[in-house]
Amino acid sequence: MSETGERLTGFGFATTTDEVVDGVDLTGRTAIVTGATSGLGVETARALAVTGARVVLAARRTGAAARIAAELTERTGNGLIEARELDLADPRSVRRFTDAWTGPVHVLVNNAGIMALPELERTPYGWERQLATNFLGHFALVHGLERPLAEASGARVVCLSSAAHLRSPVVFDDLHFRFRPYDPWLAYAQSKTADVLLALGITRRWGDRGVRANAAHPGIVHTELQRHIRWDTEGLPMKSVEQGAATSVLLATAPELAHAGAGYYQDCRPAAVVAERRPDYSGGVAPYALDPAAAERLWKTATAALAP
Repeated sequence: MSETGERLTGFGFATTTDEVVDGVDLTGRTAIVTGATSGLGVETARALAVTGARVVLAARRTGAAARIAAELTERTGNGLIEARELDLADPRSVRRFTDAWTGPVHVLVNNAGIMALPELERTPYGWERQLATNFLGHFALVHGLERPLAEASGARVVCLSSAAHLRSPVVFDDLHFRFRPYDPWLAYAQSKTADVLLALGITRRWGDRGVRANAAHPGIVHTELQRHIRWDTEGLPMKSVEQGAATSVLLATAPELAHAGAGYYQDCRPAAVVAERRPDYSGGVAPYALDPAAAERLWKTATAALAP
């Protein structure tokens, strides 16, 4: 991992996306943001558009994504913002997206996600829906865009994770809660650990081709992601959407992090590895989320699941 430059030393909890992209020019580069129809996804897409990049909003709700694209075009003056259909829970939709793609991908932000579904839901392919959407769909997307990412000669992939990953490793022997009682938070936690392992796997496999990935914890932000839960956030360290998206945008754009990979970042900084979960979820990354053997096993498991 490269050392952060002097510009980043003042970045932290309260840093906003506008501060991150100040002076950054991505003209001529292409970025894809999944789930860019609300919250962090929209703000991430806006910040990338400010840099001059071509920004593709990949979302299941194409009508909403098209409206967001038009709004962002008006707000930023960037005419290179477009919407494309992508349903991460449906491998056929992901395949259509990747098969239709042409040209290099310089930035891929795996932002889309669902959280704490109150009841166990499975996709038509039998996968527990949180793992299918948050991890497997993004794995399929990354896998399908392998060549465009390599063609970028320095592509960056950002995998949105969460401090919730500290609740659970990936439970390989029961990924889909066929034996364990379903728990909304354990299912979410497992999927967020999987996202960190995805970043590790991408960097280990494709780093020598210029493709590097990192995971980001945005912090506690009120968005549509929490629509399935009642959450008392009084006294918790809340962030605005602009602050929450800052770490993702930093990993996607900062020149100082051009060679950074396989890391887990929070508050615009690399997180420390912790030995246990603190009651206040004050941060850090679990060792099991950075385990190369687990990353390799997960990659092989996902590849087998997506096989025709």
